[in-house]
Amino acid sequence: MADFGISAGQFVAVVWDKSSPTDALKDLVVKLQAVTGREGRVSVENITQLLQSAHKESSFDILLSGVIPGSAILHSAEILAEMARILRPGGRLFLREPVETAVVDNGKVKTAAKLCSALTLSGLVEVKELQQESLSPEEIQSVQEHLGYHSDSLLSVQVTGKKPNFEVGSSSQLKLSIAKRSSPSELFSFRCLDPVKPAVDPAAAKLWTLSANDMEDDSMDLIDSDELLDPEDLKKPDPASLRAPSCGEGKKRKACKNCTCGLAEELEKEKSREQMSSQPKSACGNCYLGDAFRCASCPYLGMPAFKPGEQVLLSSSNLSDA
Repeated sequence: MADFGISAGQFVAVVWDKSSPTDALKDLVVKLQAVTGREGRVSVENITQLLQSAHKESSFDILLSGVIPGSAILHSAEILAEMARILRPGGRLFLREPVETAVVDNGKVKTAAKLCSALTLSGLVEVKELQQESLSPEEIQSVQEHLGYHSDSLLSVQVTGKKPNFEVGSSSQLKLSIAKRSSPSELFSFRCLDPVKPAVDPAAAKLWTLSANDMEDDSMDLIDSDELLDPEDLKKPDPASLRAPSCGEGKKRKACKNCTCGLAEELEKEKSREQMSSQPKSACGNCYLGDAFRCASCPYLGMPAFKPGEQVLLSSSNLSDA
């Protein structure tokens, strides 16, 4: 088919929906099969099932959507992205869609410019509008019946786009030509050879150069950063104001997990003071260090040194001896 550039051996997909006349769809498929021949293939897909189809990426050379006379297909961004996925690199998409000529923000029917933009955003290149024509009475009725849309400023536009000549995720080796030094003494050098740098226009370099003399120019207004701070900014914040609302609430004060307001450190200090206050006390205060530091009348004589906070039990004989 000369209109779509289809030739023998190509894989073609035809997308239709409930607005597409059945007889016109069958006639189009028969014509496509006659052109592609035995080596080609023609697949017919309902647009509502296209996203659930099992087609692999880069499966078709040509994709036709909404080209059947009487169709009223609207192409969403997801549908266009799927069409771009199943096209082969260099493959083409031809679609036909009713568009608005007036600026109407209905979120349903696009303008021709927005339709071309949607094809570009889906990953296609060389997007262009082929033709515009008025809708036939049958197509107007199809739009009203299947889309539930009523407007007197509708046109039918045919748009085409091409998939780039590469596949997403493909890689290619870059050939970089680097000029090497021609000095014979450097042929066996292990130093890295720098590429030849292009000449820089002195006038252009001067435009983008900022020197110390420029900073001393009277026309340069420099702002002292300290002047940007108010006296309130220099005050140290109250730790209580930094505390989370729920931190330390309840009968038993408890810091929240990953506490950053200082309550965890405060509770830790209180715990340390309680442990120190619960240690055994004596006149000398060194009883816990061992016999070398104990008085002759110390009740801990003969007992080993104990750690601070360790509970020490004295028998009645120790107390009577003391």
